[in-house]
Amino acid sequence: MTDGQKHQEPRTIGDATRGWIERETQQAPKDDELWLAALTHGSMGESFDYQRLEFLGDRVLGLTIAEWLYDQTDGAEGKLSQRLNALVSRNACAKVGRAVGLADYMRLGKQARADGGLNSDNILGDVIEALIGACFLEHGFDTARAMVRRWWADAVEGRTGQSKHPKSALQEWAAGNRRKMPEYELVDRSGPDHALRFTVRVSVHGVGDETGTGISKQQAETDAAARFLERHG
Repeated sequence: MTDGQKHQEPRTIGDATRGWIERETQQAPKDDELWLAALTHGSMGESFDYQRLEFLGDRVLGLTIAEWLYDQTDGAEGKLSQRLNALVSRNACAKVGRAVGLADYMRLGKQARADGGLNSDNILGDVIEALIGACFLEHGFDTARAMVRRWWADAVEGRTGQSKHPKSALQEWAAGNRRKMPEYELVDRSGPDHALRFTVRVSVHGVGDETGTGISKQQAETDAAARFLERHG
């Protein structure tokens, strides 16, 4: 190391994020910095973000859906193009992001969060495409295509009743019942570093509250939201 050169520690993803990526890709993540970039918004002010991966993922997504529609139907080019455009739209990508609980793992700066970035169609959609790009780079087209097919199955096959992520479902429930947005509060953090346990309380003004637990704050929030919906939803 030369004089004045600083040692830079490798960037890593947390256990909760690692577990979520493995569940969604069905492959263990290997390159932490690749996945970290896919989840990082420019508002973080870091030397990397999701934009290049989004560019790549957009193409992988388009090819996967186009191939899927071509195999599934004998529609004319115009109809295929119309459906393709709807399925790869920003709104469609954002819906997938909400369904898989993406907001729990995105990295946004303080102001972007305050501005509602965690629920932004543009940001959620961009990050979903970046994750597809990261999956393609690390595991190849077949794995990325399989992930897209799982994520888009309900939209492409026309199935209804897709279960939503508990936090997204609770937010929609609150809005539909003209209530203030749910508020999450960390109640307890205990245990050694290798076996942390978090307890979170979620409350909706004028309705009530519930607590949830998990090995991460995000998991505890999800558990609390699910419990709230079971009791009040």
